[in-house]
Amino acid sequence: MKILKGFFLLLSAGIIITSFNPDKKYYNELYRPQFHFTPEKNWHNDPNGLVYYKGEYHLFYQYNPKGTEWGFMHWGHAVSNDLVHWEHLPIALYPDENSEDKVRCTAFSGSAIVDERNLLEKQKGDDFTLVAFYTSQNCGQRIAYSTDRGRSWEKYENNPVIPYDDKDDARDPKVIWHNPSGKYVMVLYRKTSEDDNSKGVSFYTSDDLVNWKWESHIYGFYECPDLVQMQVTNRPEEWKWVLFDGDGSYLIGNFDGKEFSTESARLPGDYGKNYYATQTWSNIPEEDGRIIQIAWMKGGQFPGMPFNGQMTFPSELKLTKFNSGYRVTRKPVEEISRLRGKHYNWKDENLIPGINQNIVKSVKGDCLHIIGEFDLKTSNNFGFIIRHSKKNPGTEILYDVKKGTISVLGTTAPLAPVNNTITLEILIDRSSVEIFGNGGQMVISNCFTPAEGDEDLVLSTQGGELKVINLDIYKLDSAWGN
Repeated sequence: MKILKGFFLLLSAGIIITSFNPDKKYYNELYRPQFHFTPEKNWHNDPNGLVYYKGEYHLFYQYNPKGTEWGFMHWGHAVSNDLVHWEHLPIALYPDENSEDKVRCTAFSGSAIVDERNLLEKQKGDDFTLVAFYTSQNCGQRIAYSTDRGRSWEKYENNPVIPYDDKDDARDPKVIWHNPSGKYVMVLYRKTSEDDNSKGVSFYTSDDLVNWKWESHIYGFYECPDLVQMQVTNRPEEWKWVLFDGDGSYLIGNFDGKEFSTESARLPGDYGKNYYATQTWSNIPEEDGRIIQIAWMKGGQFPGMPFNGQMTFPSELKLTKFNSGYRVTRKPVEEISRLRGKHYNWKDENLIPGINQNIVKSVKGDCLHIIGEFDLKTSNNFGFIIRHSKKNPGTEILYDVKKGTISVLGTTAPLAPVNNTITLEILIDRSSVEIFGNGGQMVISNCFTPAEGDEDLVLSTQGGELKVINLDIYKLDSAWGN
């Protein structure tokens, strides 16, 4: 927006512009992600209020306008038409209390929907009202609304819609429309008693978004719940409900509008160290049909940066029936292709320890998209070293053939071969690496702080032969024009 503003000022002055050089320092710091979302400055954490409306993906997020540490939670706001390029908007939600206490001065996490039925009776003109549900410290579950496509927000005059109870610690309302019952459903983290073992999520229903009725509770969940109905990709006549916990783990089952009945054990959504507060976008058009998820990369370090925190890259979720049961898979949304620059490709390359040179040595960069299929042949282990240099060893992504595991940055995850082959998709940004194995059956999301200038890439095998069936590597451009 800064660039565009400068452009129009010059244009209005009658100056003909043949080229324009943006501020090369803007969004170009050492550990500034180039295609993962970050605020311009200060602390951020949970994604909130994810909703799509009239061509825009809205991303709200927990935000501290006062500094780079947690506290004073507001809802920051950005919009995108492609999940890649984001426009920062003013803060959307401010705390309900005028307090200098960093805990009490909060507008905590929640969700948003499009009020297509005008149940709040706030609609002006042709634009539907956007309704945000959030937790206010010691003030219960509350509503805010926007009648101008999310550009400005008002607090609902009869808040709270679910009163505060000092015993249940309720927070993080996720609201969805349940078509079979014709009601809205709120999934809310809470405790049913003072006993910590009662932690879980409760389900509420409403006809009008304002009056909510408690229906049921399921134990064993903690914070930032999400509830999604998913079609089984290889059994299109089947639909299941998936209940996500804040750490991305999930249960598969059925939901009748009041109670969730479990059909699976709890399954991991991500094996990494930096993945939390997962949420999906609501109101995605039927013709698109995707279920799109994003998470906060909790625990990432950004030394010396003006910001603290980043999101994962948005990913598409699918539900598939495997021999081992139903599983949610996750892969980067296809819009990542909009950032692709120089392309490298290798096909049918046999790597033998001590004989082959590093076939990817021509690739250098701090933002890469790697997509590969590998025949394990007689290899004991193989992998990539990213952000490598002669001075520094870089970060190793290692697949152990005998154990059937993949490791990076102290994280190890299971990844069983299929017909002695595995596939890997890897997103490398300046401060993070995300690995999607075997079509997203296994995902690792980790942050790191590589040394400045280390941009070499290495591919090698140990103990035996490895066949590179196909390997595509793309250098990724900056979403911010750097």
